[in-house]
Amino acid sequence: MPKQRNAAQKANGATVGYEGQLWQMADALRGSMDAAEYKHVVLGLIFLKYISDAFEEQHAQLEAERTQGADPEDPDEYRALNIFWVPPEARWSHLKAQAKQATIGQLVDDGMAGVERDNPSLKGVLPKEYARPALDKQRLGQLIDMISNIRVGDAESRSKDVLGRVYEYFLSQFAGAEGKKGGEFYTPRCVVKLLVEMLEPYKGRVYDPCCGSSGMFVQSVEFIHAHASGNGNLPSPRLRQAGAKGDISIYGQESNYTTWRLARMNLAIRGIEGQIAHGDSFHNDRFPDLKADYILANPPFNVSDWRGDLLKDDKRWKCGVPPAGNANFAWVQHIIHHLAPAGLAGFVLANGSMSSNQSGEGDIRKAIIEADLVDCMVALPGQLFYSTQIPACLWFLARDKRRSPSPARAGEGRGEGRDRRGEVLFIDARKLGQLVDRTHRELTGDEVARIARTYHAWRSPPEALAKAGAYADVPGFCKSAALDEIRKHGHVLTPGRYVGAEAQEYDGEPFEEKMRRLTATLREQLAEGRKLDAAIEANLKGLGYDG
Repeated sequence: MPKQRNAAQKANGATVGYEGQLWQMADALRGSMDAAEYKHVVLGLIFLKYISDAFEEQHAQLEAERTQGADPEDPDEYRALNIFWVPPEARWSHLKAQAKQATIGQLVDDGMAGVERDNPSLKGVLPKEYARPALDKQRLGQLIDMISNIRVGDAESRSKDVLGRVYEYFLSQFAGAEGKKGGEFYTPRCVVKLLVEMLEPYKGRVYDPCCGSSGMFVQSVEFIHAHASGNGNLPSPRLRQAGAKGDISIYGQESNYTTWRLARMNLAIRGIEGQIAHGDSFHNDRFPDLKADYILANPPFNVSDWRGDLLKDDKRWKCGVPPAGNANFAWVQHIIHHLAPAGLAGFVLANGSMSSNQSGEGDIRKAIIEADLVDCMVALPGQLFYSTQIPACLWFLARDKRRSPSPARAGEGRGEGRDRRGEVLFIDARKLGQLVDRTHRELTGDEVARIARTYHAWRSPPEALAKAGAYADVPGFCKSAALDEIRKHGHVLTPGRYVGAEAQEYDGEPFEEKMRRLTATLREQLAEGRKLDAAIEANLKGLGYDG
C-alpha cells in the first residue's frame, strides 16, 4: 500500500489515503449513474464483503477444528461470536467467481436476500436492486473485482476499523457528489465530533430524532473508547461493542427509508446495537415515552412542508406553537420534550433560529431562554455542510443547570459541576476552520478541542479548575452572559452580539506618532494621485481628446 499511496499523492498533489484510492476507483466505475443510486450499490457491496470476510475467517478456523467436533456450516458457531451467518449464495468467494456473468446482478440480489433471511436484525436493511436493467452488469462485475482486493472484515482489519473508515469516507464523498441532498444522510465528521466532545455522552440513553446515517451514534461510541484508553486508539468494533453495550443505549429515528437502511448498516458494520426506527418524528414519534440523557441531532434546516398545521395542539409545544412554515422550533421543542430531568442536548440549526422573530419564533425562543434551558450557543464557520451554504450554529440545552451532565467524569473533577443557572455561554467560532477544497471547510482537531475545553471550563466547579482549566471571557471568541444581558438584546442568541471584537495586539507605536506617520503617507499618496491624473489628462490631449 505505501507505494500506491505515494503514487496517488504525486498524481493529485495532495494526500490521498487508502480510502481515497478506493473512492477514486469506485467513482470511475459509476459511469452515468446518479450518485444517489450508486451510493446504495457500492455501500451494499462493501457491507456484504465485510460480513463475508469475518465469516470466512471464522469458517477457516472451524474447518481446521473439525476433528475436535467443530462444524463450519453450523450458524450457531458464528452467532455465538457475534459474527453474521453468511449463507453459501452470499459468500464473497461465490460472487467473485461469477462476477463476469451476465446474471451477476440477480446473484447479488439473491445473496442479499439470503443474508436478511438468516439474520433477522438485518431484515429490510440491505439493498436488493442489483438485477435492475439500468445497472450496467459489466461495471458491477468490475466493482466486485475491485472490492475483492480489499480486506475489511477479518480480525486485523476490524482492529483497525478499516471498514468504518472506508464507509464513512464514502458517505462523505457521496454527500459531496449529491450536493444539497447529501446533507440528508451525512453530517460532517468535525461537526459531529464537536457535539460529542462537548456533551461527553459516557453513559445513559442517547437519542437522535433525525439520525441520518447514524454518524452521531458512531462518534459517541468511539468517544467512549478513545477516552477510556487515554490515547485515542480504538479497539476492534466487536470489542468496542462489548465494552459500550452497558454504557449507552442508542435510540434513533429517520424518516427517509433509504437513509434508515444506511443507518442500520452503518451501526451493524461496527457491531453497535441500537434501536433505529423508521418514521416521521413529528407525526409518528416511535419513542413517545423516551427521556434521553443526551440528544444529538442535525435536523434539516428551515423545513416548510412538515405539516405543522396538523399538530397545533401537540403536547410537545410547551413554549409555543411552531409556525407551520418552518420546523426549526418544532425540532427544538421535540428535543426538549425528550430530555431527561438532568439531560443535555446539542444540535445544529440555521443561524436564523438565533434571531428570527417571524411567525412567533421570537416568542418561542424567549420562552426557552426564560425557562433557563439554553446552556451554550456556538456560531460555526461557513462552508462546513454539503447540504447548504446557509450559516449554521450549535444549540446546547440543559434541563438542570445545577448539575454536571457527565457523572462518569466525577473522578476527573467534573462531578457535580457548578451552578450555571441564569447564565449562557456564547462562543463565536466563525473565524475557525480550514478549507479542504474550494467549497468546503473543516474544523481541525485542535479547534474542536479548544471549543470543547472552553465549554467544560465554563461549567466546571471552582475546585476542578486546575484540571479543566480556568474559564475567562475572551473578546471576539467567548463570553458568559447573564439572562439580564440577553433580555437587553431582545432574547437574540447570536454570539457575535455578546463576545465583542477580538482584542488587537499593541504594536508599541504611540498613537500620536502613528497618526503623524499615517497622515504623511496619505498626503504623499494624494500628491502621487494628482500627478497621475495630470499625466493621463496630458495623454488624452495628445490623442486629440482634450475637450
